[in-house]
Amino acid sequence: MKSAGIYSTLLFSLTALGAVIKRDAQFKNGQPIDANGKGAPILGGTNHQVDIENPDNLGQQGTDAGTVPNLKWRFSDSKTKIFNGGWVREQVVQDLPQSHDIAAAQQHLKKGAIRELHWHKVAEWGFVYTGRVLVSAVDENGKYQVDTLEYGDIWYFPKGQAHTVQGLDNENEYLLVFDDGDFDKVGTTFNLDDWVAHTPKSVLAKNFGLPESVFSSVPEKNPYIQNSTVSNRTVTGPNGQLTGNSSYVYHTFQHTPEKVPGGGGLFYKIDSTNFPIATTIASTFVVLEPKGLRELHWHPTAEEWLYFHEGKGRATVFIGNGNARTFDFSAGDTAVFPDNSGHYIENTSETQNLTWIEIYKSDRVADIPLTQWLALTPADIVAAILKIPVDVAQSLKKEKQVLIKGN
Repeated sequence: MKSAGIYSTLLFSLTALGAVIKRDAQFKNGQPIDANGKGAPILGGTNHQVDIENPDNLGQQGTDAGTVPNLKWRFSDSKTKIFNGGWVREQVVQDLPQSHDIAAAQQHLKKGAIRELHWHKVAEWGFVYTGRVLVSAVDENGKYQVDTLEYGDIWYFPKGQAHTVQGLDNENEYLLVFDDGDFDKVGTTFNLDDWVAHTPKSVLAKNFGLPESVFSSVPEKNPYIQNSTVSNRTVTGPNGQLTGNSSYVYHTFQHTPEKVPGGGGLFYKIDSTNFPIATTIASTFVVLEPKGLRELHWHPTAEEWLYFHEGKGRATVFIGNGNARTFDFSAGDTAVFPDNSGHYIENTSETQNLTWIEIYKSDRVADIPLTQWLALTPADIVAAILKIPVDVAQSLKKEKQVLIKGN
């Protein structure tokens, strides 16, 4: 009985000691020290606030292993270019070298300001998250579209299609996505003023059937974004408007979200299956409830690029051969998960939704969930591999959960 009491006292002491050590883990304080005292404080130069916001970079997840390159970029680290009518800041392959397929930008227009008429050698995808904008575009057949977009609405302009964007509210802002990571290379974007300024006035006069003097005020320096007044003119044309399957615009919230069996949020899929013009950029708009989980899965058709709009979350990315790394995300962060890499996204907040956009250089959104794969594999095989009871393997859900409700 005496030895049992000593054992109980010793066990209690060790448990209490463990609890004290666990309370002393310093990741949330911006120091790489785990619950067992492994690690040491950072004494050299560091950005302490960034360390606090990224505890997983300090080694918090014990399951991380191997070497995984940086897969995250903050728009706050991008160079902002300012103009009289707004601003733009980009994330291109030089910022996030692992993003081979996708480049992106945040762009802001004041009321009446115009992102000047232009076209690209790549496709452009846009998502409005503040204010309203007017988009105008013309295709190779002389068909046109003029439409107003507000929060959640999307546009897609195929490679080479002429277009422009104008701000309608006092302040307007949107996400731009391009299906080429090296978006800033020469020969990708073609602006109207830039072209006209580098064309002889005599040629311009002959082309338009106008006097040369008409072009005397064309800016010599490409304005990119310029102030103006909100357009009040309508457009008509003999070849008609771009509508139906040819429309460049998708009004997201006029459609029903995808079924989410896990019950953990909202999931909108926007790709060529419901937005036919979007043949090279597929996307999702996701709202994950507090403590919820975007289930473990991978994408068989393309790498995944992400923009986090609000909230806080984290994801562990498994790239094979024992290599995995966890990243912390907050509003304004972008990320790329390599082609076919396994991952999840978790909302780490207990009170706030996590909202993000997923982008794929593909004609459709496709993912394979881990649970569904195992549930549709013979249970005894799954049990043998994972060393779990057969009845547990048999109980796995056969339907995609997508967004799992938090506990």
